[in-house]
Amino acid sequence: MKYGICNLSIVPLRLEPSDRSEMVSQVLYGESFKILEQRKKWSRIRLDFDRYEGWIDNKQFIEITEEAGKKLNEEPALYSSDLVDFIIASEGQLLSICMGSTISAAPILKHAFEGKTISEKLPKEHLLDTALLYVNAPYLWGGKTPFGIDCSGFTQMVYKINGYRILRDASQQATQGEALSFIEESEPGDLAFFDNAEGVITHVGIIMKDNHIIHAHGKVRIDRLDHTGIFNYERRCHTHKLRVIKRII
Repeated sequence: MKYGICNLSIVPLRLEPSDRSEMVSQVLYGESFKILEQRKKWSRIRLDFDRYEGWIDNKQFIEITEEAGKKLNEEPALYSSDLVDFIIASEGQLLSICMGSTISAAPILKHAFEGKTISEKLPKEHLLDTALLYVNAPYLWGGKTPFGIDCSGFTQMVYKINGYRILRDASQQATQGEALSFIEESEPGDLAFFDNAEGVITHVGIIMKDNHIIHAHGKVRIDRLDHTGIFNYERRCHTHKLRVIKRII
C-alpha cells in the first residue's frame, strides 16, 4: 500500500479525476492518506483521519513510506490552533496554513513550525469557543477552512481541533453518537441534524445555549433553534427542518 501526505496549504479533493469535477472535500497541510489508485495526473486516495475518498492532483502531494504513514497515525496528532499561521518550508520560504492543519507531519516534510498547537482532547465546553472563531466564514461546498467551509466540514473541524474524530458528511455524522429525544435534553456542543423533503439528512450544526445554533448556511452564523428547526430572523422563516439531535461527547 502506498501512502501520501499533503505538503501544501489547502488542496481540493474531487469526485472524479478532473479539475472540472466537483470538490467533495479538502485536504489540509499535513493530512496523510492511503493511495488507492494512481493514474498519470491523478490519484484516488482515502484520508487516514476519516477514511473519506476522492481524487487528488498528483502535483499537490508527495509520497511517503508506509512506515512514515503508519507512524503518523500511531502517534498523537498535533494541530495548528490559530485561525491562520505559517510553516517555514525549505530555504526559509513561508507556507500559509489554516487552523486544524496537522503540524505533527512537519518533520517528515522537513518543515518547521513555531506557532500555537493543540494535541490533547479538550473539555466539551471548548467546542463553542472554537466554533465562534469561524463566524462569518463563507459557505463553500466541500470546504474545511475559515476562507470557505460547508456545514459538515465546519462541525468536523471544530471537533477535530478539540481532539475528537467525527466523519465528514452530515449524513455520516448522523450515524454517530447518542440520539436525544428533545431539545431540552441537549447541551452546548451537541449536534443537530436536518433533513430535506425526501427525509435525507443534508445539514448539521452545533447547539449553543438558550436554543441557538451555530452552523454554515451562506456563512457560519448563529440562528434560533426550536422543535421545528432553524429559524432565520432575517428571512422571518424556518430554513431547515429538524430531524435528530446527537450527543457525540
